[in-house]
Amino acid sequence: MIRRLLYILYIGMFFPMQSAAQINADRVMTIGKNALYFEDYVLSIQYFNQVINAKPYLAEPYFYRGLAKMNLDDFQGAEADCGEALERNPYVVNAYQVRGISRIRQGNFKGAIEDYRRALRLDPENVSLWHNLALCRMHEEDYSVARAELDTLIRIAPRYTDAYLMRTEVSLKQKDTLQAMTDADRAIEIDRYNPDTWTSRGMLFLQRGKYGDAESDLTEAIRLSVRNAGVYINRALARYHQNNLRGAMSDYDLALDVDPNNFIGHYNRGLLRAQVGDDNRAIEDFDFVLAVEPDNMMAAFNRGLLRDRIGDYQGAIEDYTVVLEEYPNFLLGYQYRAVARRKTGDLKGADADEFKVLKAQLDAQNGKKPQTASNDEKTRRQSDKNVENYRKIMVADNEDEQSRYKTDYRGRVQDRNVNILPQPMFALTYYERQEEVKRQMNYYKGIDDINARRKLPYRLLITNSEASLTEEQVKQHFASIDEQTAAIVKEPDNVYHYYARAVDFYLVQDFDNALNDLDEAVRCDSTFMPAYFSRALIHYKQLEYRKRDKNYEVEVNADKELQVRAYDYNKIKEDLDEVIRLAPDFVYAYYNRGNILAAMKDYRAALADYSKAIELDSRFADAYFNRGLTNIFLGNNTQGIRDLSKAGELGIFSAYNIIKRFTTVSEK
Repeated sequence: MIRRLLYILYIGMFFPMQSAAQINADRVMTIGKNALYFEDYVLSIQYFNQVINAKPYLAEPYFYRGLAKMNLDDFQGAEADCGEALERNPYVVNAYQVRGISRIRQGNFKGAIEDYRRALRLDPENVSLWHNLALCRMHEEDYSVARAELDTLIRIAPRYTDAYLMRTEVSLKQKDTLQAMTDADRAIEIDRYNPDTWTSRGMLFLQRGKYGDAESDLTEAIRLSVRNAGVYINRALARYHQNNLRGAMSDYDLALDVDPNNFIGHYNRGLLRAQVGDDNRAIEDFDFVLAVEPDNMMAAFNRGLLRDRIGDYQGAIEDYTVVLEEYPNFLLGYQYRAVARRKTGDLKGADADEFKVLKAQLDAQNGKKPQTASNDEKTRRQSDKNVENYRKIMVADNEDEQSRYKTDYRGRVQDRNVNILPQPMFALTYYERQEEVKRQMNYYKGIDDINARRKLPYRLLITNSEASLTEEQVKQHFASIDEQTAAIVKEPDNVYHYYARAVDFYLVQDFDNALNDLDEAVRCDSTFMPAYFSRALIHYKQLEYRKRDKNYEVEVNADKELQVRAYDYNKIKEDLDEVIRLAPDFVYAYYNRGNILAAMKDYRAALADYSKAIELDSRFADAYFNRGLTNIFLGNNTQGIRDLSKAGELGIFSAYNIIKRFTTVSEK
């Protein structure tokens, strides 16, 4: 009878044919926030829709639905929902924050500025609000106001590195290079392991013509960062100004490895290849440029010169002709085309070109001067169309294009942690996020046997890269809940029906009901290992969410950090202990228990579990990564770096960034 009642309640919740007010709005709201936190945005919107239908006077569901829409790039919808939330409660700071971001993404910077000003009246020391407000001012080129606001931000948060980096940009716009350098130095002093601080000062040195210093700073930025095409291109420019052509070309090669479609990289590498006589590969670079910009006359002229040099005179003539049709007074073009025409036997055409040059020279004697190069600089802006500057290295039109701050608005996603984080827990689920590089195949015979016997509606996967559900998949799992409920009514002691429904509930982020079904699965079969494994994971996810819930009781440690009570983690550990007892070769249980022990700050025991996982699977990249981080935390840098190196070798490429950071620490 109880199971039948539960079935009826869920029919009413997910298929609201009855009055909308019958749903438990608080419970559905909690499930929706669970889904949002774990990035199931489509699913979360469906839950928030139910709450809005039941209680349209509440501000909270509109705000959270707006946040979900923003993460799906529906900025217009996000703005509208935040507006609805603020109509109902004008004191929600986060609603102004999210609406501000949504307005920025639609190009409405003035509207965003107004939102941030209103939010700051409610929360005058909110660093993210000041950060975004200053960026909007910079985008609107209101530099004096941006400087004043950054001064305020620095008074509020004197060690906030990004404020100094932004003020560096503002100072450059105001031609105050002394203040810019002071701020860049201060940013490095505060956070010397942040690649952006070194990039900012390197760019400042580059603009001041201190190319050796620029190269040094940009080299440090490259050492500390993941591969960034822009930093390589800027270092190439610094090396070029020091006549280190091979070094510059090497940097362009690296930049194009990272970003094969980088326009400036191809153009400049083509010029340098031409200078060192690598003509055929230089032509390839200019072919790329012209495929992207067919009307780029400087690229066409450079390709013509290269074709001329390799004996492709007809191709060279074609390129020269295209340029001369666009620039009929470009005398050098006629001179080169005349030579090429003579080589092909077109004497009449060559004579015509030479006559054109002679006439222009006579005109010049009478005061009619042809277009010449604009200055003696070695570089030109990308927008410079003076074909006389064809030999000059290209730089971006505006310094802003070198800056990450124009798009680094705070608040795009909720509660992202920018610190170094361990690899996540493994789950048993039906969906896995597609990755460009598949690190490993996750396999366990017991799970494969369940799949082979088709005991569950879908194939069960072992993964720590879970995929969010599509709208169609959400509908499928709500329907599956109904099917499994009907099956449970018929077979109340069938462990697979309870487990299948638990997985459905888990996928639609209803953790409480998933846990209830897993408890029933264990009651039906106390040896059913997947139930313990899934129950441990769901308890862990609940705790991760609750740590960010101000209404949930947590402990505060000596460093004023929130942490879940130890006995909550013990419940998770007990389930994983049981998994290991039932399946001592299930490598993922040791790994997950290692993560739990690390969260409980029992690092020695965590190391033992990661080591056991590696003993069972010598190519378990995630275990190497997490063991490496744990060793580094304990001060065992050498062992930690060795593990991280192995993790990087096996496909977790972010390990190399951490290695660079901690190698730098060791050296210093």
